[in-house]
Amino acid sequence: MTGRFIAFEGGEGSGKSTQARRVAEARGALLTRQPGGTEIGASIRELLLSPDTTGLSDRAEALLMAADRAQHVDQMIRPALEAGQDVICDRYVSSSLAYQGAGRALGIDAVLGLSEFAVGDTWPDVNVLLDVPASVGLARIDGPPDRLEQQGVGFHERVRETFLALAATNPDRWLVIDGTQPVAAVAAELDAGLHERFGWTL
Repeated sequence: MTGRFIAFEGGEGSGKSTQARRVAEARGALLTRQPGGTEIGASIRELLLSPDTTGLSDRAEALLMAADRAQHVDQMIRPALEAGQDVICDRYVSSSLAYQGAGRALGIDAVLGLSEFAVGDTWPDVNVLLDVPASVGLARIDGPPDRLEQQGVGFHERVRETFLALAATNPDRWLVIDGTQPVAAVAAELDAGLHERFGWTL
């Protein structure tokens, strides 16, 4: 029996990392993130997100995200699932569709094709989207912004709109939660949604 695979998605400051960690701890699941879930991925993450990285083309950015994801799936996600362990991932394919496909205007279909090559048949059972307006999420950032966080509000609004559009086209695979609510309210709605989908009691 394979484990359940849940990807947490959302814009900057949405609170997804907090909720992903909480759910993983409650389930005893593997908690990981993209980019950066492996040793190789950590090096890719530094290159992608460091404000000191300059001159990186948009297509190269998308390719690096896909490379990180391919390594992550082969080394961590797929083996854990096949061993029956649940996997909670902070960002997955939908983040590339939103950030590189829409934010960078590379095209959803182009980035999806790249992502399909990277992950093969390893897709989440459900994507949890914590939705917040871009201006709200960016205001929550604590500390110096990374390379992607530094992009303008227009970039981040395109990201948000794409997440919502993806969720609307495949509602059976998405759980959308208003991330502007208090943390406890977000957690309660999330727990109810996961119970409905999988029978989990957190």
